[in-house]
Amino acid sequence: MASGVAVSQDVIDAYTDIKIGHKYKYSIFQLSDDLTEIVVLKKAEPGTSWADLIADLPKDDCRYAVFDFDYELKDGGKRNKLIFIVWCPDTAVIKKKMLYASSKDAIRKKFQGVGNEVQATDMDELDYDEIFNKISAGGTK
Repeated sequence: MASGVAVSQDVIDAYTDIKIGHKYKYSIFQLSDDLTEIVVLKKAEPGTSWADLIADLPKDDCRYAVFDFDYELKDGGKRNKLIFIVWCPDTAVIKKKMLYASSKDAIRKKFQGVGNEVQATDMDELDYDEIFNKISAGGTK
């Protein structure tokens, strides 16, 4: 189901800055006030953490985010993966949840090279260890 919501060029540029230039650790995106476009809400400088991203997500509203996830394997090898996050908490207004769900494909298609997607409805689903285990197969890849 397509919502007809457009993706701002600033969103694509922010993603490219994370993917290619590593200029930001993460970016958070939201629907514009008139609900017609996905726009950039925040770009976080390198050095910020997963905990910073979690703190920036609202308790009662939906957001999209891309996070540059660095981790170390059990054998000491270092890895880096981009994660696309769809945050739609249970406490969000149903209309907003439906609009974010139906607009997800529009933004996701613009993010070529994202290897992992996380859809979360509560903070437990965004626990660092949970995400680490999901994207690294328990630290093995």
